[in-house]
Amino acid sequence: MVRELHDGVGTASFSPSGKQGEQGEQGRRGFPKADALNDPLRRRLEINYRRNQKQDHTQLLDAAGRAFNYDDCRDSYWNPESFSLLYGTPLWDQASNYQRTVLNQLYWVAYYSQIISAEIATIFFNQTSAAALYAHDGFRTICDMLDLESSQERAHISAFRAVGEQTEQALLGKRLFSYPMRGPFIETMIFADTNRLKQWWKQLQLQAFGLISANNSFLACQYFTVRGLRTLNGKLVQHQLSRYYQTHDDQENAPIPSKISFYHFMDESSHFNSSTLLSQEVIHCLPQPTRFETLVANLGIRGCQQDHQQFSVAVNGIFWHDPALYSKVYELLRSHIFSMDDADAKEMIRVCFTQESEGVYRSYQTHREATAAYQAYLDSLDYVWPSNRRMSIMAATSVETYLATQRRAWSRFIRVKEAHRDD
Repeated sequence: MVRELHDGVGTASFSPSGKQGEQGEQGRRGFPKADALNDPLRRRLEINYRRNQKQDHTQLLDAAGRAFNYDDCRDSYWNPESFSLLYGTPLWDQASNYQRTVLNQLYWVAYYSQIISAEIATIFFNQTSAAALYAHDGFRTICDMLDLESSQERAHISAFRAVGEQTEQALLGKRLFSYPMRGPFIETMIFADTNRLKQWWKQLQLQAFGLISANNSFLACQYFTVRGLRTLNGKLVQHQLSRYYQTHDDQENAPIPSKISFYHFMDESSHFNSSTLLSQEVIHCLPQPTRFETLVANLGIRGCQQDHQQFSVAVNGIFWHDPALYSKVYELLRSHIFSMDDADAKEMIRVCFTQESEGVYRSYQTHREATAAYQAYLDSLDYVWPSNRRMSIMAATSVETYLATQRRAWSRFIRVKEAHRDD
């Protein structure tokens, strides 16, 4: 039985009936013996931990979240212009200055709504991984480091929610991309190609992986391979979002959401270093993986590919399944912000998602950059399957496959809309 499992952004699969390796696995009850961390690696871990403590942005994020008032920055861009909802599409081309400002702000809300979902899961899997690694002598620094990161994730989530919920309430009077708080076992990709059965099954897999990783040091450590991939993808975009604050003429009076983007990026840079140390160095202090562990690890990476195989023209840098966004975009177009009638809103969705545009090619380029970065990140890991090393699922995505998917989905969307109208 092989199914999907995700780590907080990507998905993985595992087989509970998979065969064990031949290196004494039957006798490996509890925690297998790990080699002691060598002095250079131990020092690198301690330096990373101290550096993260020193530059911890939790208090700044908490203060920013409390101070946010939408009216204070309603007329400002919060990101570079190109990081706006549906940038480079016909909607953007035809939008007024006010509408473009709203699209820029809603990009921020949508982007960080996805990050909230990922970080909720990260908090949980940081703790299950720490439970497995703490049993080894000398691994306390790693666990302390993960505790700090989980605390920081909670501050990130709080700040993102404060901005997102207040913004959508002010603009639309209801949620569009934000959502109530959720647990770590819900579908992490907010707009995914999924259904209730897939969501239920994934929830079971996540719960099972939590139990396994809390008692398996290799899988606990390998979790950070997929966390590293996810954070690496985030760094590609978040570095550019943070630059909006860094280059602002008056940082003291810069829009609070842009400050939050910068503070979050600084924390995540340390988290990425942690993921790299754990997934590419600490993992070599553990016994060689069994066939079962190798299977689980590779299916986790493969599942991450599956989650990230599409790119989104709506939110460049988040690999959402755009057809799942059609209804949200339709609501936005029918709102007072754009005031489109039913026919115009449907036509705008068609031309934005099913036709070539600057926005399509920009999002595709981001996807290509992520694919290449993932390949480089996995290159030194011996247990990784060739198909994962090549990122074959992600590499197969093209503008043509994206547009073909959107055209099929748009036809279904119109049929559903027409059916509801007839009712």
